[in-house]
Amino acid sequence: MTRSLRLSALVLLLASPTMPGAIQSAARAQVTAQAQPQMGYQTITSEQAPAWSRDSARELLAYVEHIGQEGLDPADYNPDRLRAAIAGNDDAALTQVATPIFIRLVQDLSGGAVRGRARVDWHMTDVTLDTAGQQRLLAQVARGGGVGVALDSLLPTHPQYAGLKRALANTPESDTARRDLIRTNMERWRWMPRTLGARHVLVNVPAFTAALVDDGHVTTRHRAVVGAVRTPTPQLNAQITAVTINPWWNVPQSIIQSQGGHFGAGYEVNRSASGGISVRQPPGPRNALGRVKIEMPNQWAIYLHDTPSQALFSRPARAFSHGCIRTQNVRDFAALLLAPTGGWDRADIDRAVEAEDTRSVPLAHPIPVYIAYFTAAATSDGDIVTYSDVYGRDAPVRQALNHLASAASQQQASAAN
Repeated sequence: MTRSLRLSALVLLLASPTMPGAIQSAARAQVTAQAQPQMGYQTITSEQAPAWSRDSARELLAYVEHIGQEGLDPADYNPDRLRAAIAGNDDAALTQVATPIFIRLVQDLSGGAVRGRARVDWHMTDVTLDTAGQQRLLAQVARGGGVGVALDSLLPTHPQYAGLKRALANTPESDTARRDLIRTNMERWRWMPRTLGARHVLVNVPAFTAALVDDGHVTTRHRAVVGAVRTPTPQLNAQITAVTINPWWNVPQSIIQSQGGHFGAGYEVNRSASGGISVRQPPGPRNALGRVKIEMPNQWAIYLHDTPSQALFSRPARAFSHGCIRTQNVRDFAALLLAPTGGWDRADIDRAVEAEDTRSVPLAHPIPVYIAYFTAAATSDGDIVTYSDVYGRDAPVRQALNHLASAASQQQASAAN
C-alpha cells in the first residue's frame, strides 16, 4: 500500500507543468522502474539508443499529438517535454527524452497500454514487440525518419480495429461513456495476435457466439453458452486439433469438490488409496458434453462442445456453464472443421454418433481458436453494436486507460485552488 501511494504521488508530480525538468526526469525514471515489473515493459537505456535527429523527433511529437485517434491519451507520452527538448540545443538531452517516449509507444501499440491485473483472466499470447525488435525499430527511425509509418505498422490489422477507430472519430468528445467503451475495445484488439490465421475460430464471450472465419469472412456463427459469472470463461488462444465423437466427460476437480464427491447413477467414481476421487461420465444422450467435443488442448481445460441442455440457446443472455463453450448445432460446426480432411461431412458425423463408439477424428490441419472478450463491435456504417459486460471486465481497462489523465486533471485542479 505504501509503495502504491508513493507511486501515485510521483505520477501526480509528473503531471505538473511547473515541475523542473531535471527533477521530473529523475521522478519519471523512478515511476518507470517501479511500474515496469507490474506492467511487463522491457527497457532500452539511453546508452543503447542511437542519437535522435530533430526532424525525427518532430515526427514523433506529431504522432503523440494525434495518438488520441488510437484511443490513447497524448498526455501519457510527455509531449511538453519532447517539445521543449526539440526547441533546445542539447542533442543528448533530446535523445534521452525521445527514446523512452518512442519505446513506450512501440510497446503500447504493439501489445497494449494496459498491463497487469487490469487484463482480468486474459491469457492470450503476448504480442508486444521484443527488446531486439524495439532496438531495430529505434535505430531505423531515430535518424532516418519514418516514425509514423514505423509506429503504424505495429497497430492491429483486423478490420474491427479500423472500424472501432472510425466509430471513435464519429463520436463527440462530450460522449465520454461511448468513447470509453470504444477505447476499451480498441485496447483489447491491441492485446490480440496481429494475424489470427486465414482460417480460425473466434468466440466472443459477451456476444455469446462462436464463429468460424475463412479469409476474413464469417463462414458460420453459432450461439454459445459461456461460463457463469461465478465460473467465468478465461480469454485464451489455442489450436483446434480434433473432433471427438461420443466423448467421455472427465469431471473437473472443481466440480467434484463442489459436489462433495457425490454423484448419482451414470457416473464412474474412482477413489484412490490416498483418498483422491476421480469421476467421469460415459458417452450418451445425457453426457454433459453432448455427442461432440471440439479438442483444443490448453491448461485451462476449455473447449467447445455439444450439450443436452439445448433450451438454454434460446435465452438472450447465456452465461451458464462451468467455463467451457457449449455450441449450438455443434455437429454442423464440426463438419466444417473436418471438411478439409475430405472424409467427413455432417452425415458422417451423424452415423458415427449413432454407432455410439468414442472416436477422435484429427483435423487436416490445426486451426487457431481465440476465446476473446469484446463488449463493442464495429459495423460497416461507422457505428457500433454493444454487448453486456457479463463479467464486469470493462471497468479495470477503462480505469487504467484514464488513470494518468485523471491524475493530471486532479493535480492541476488542486494547484488552481
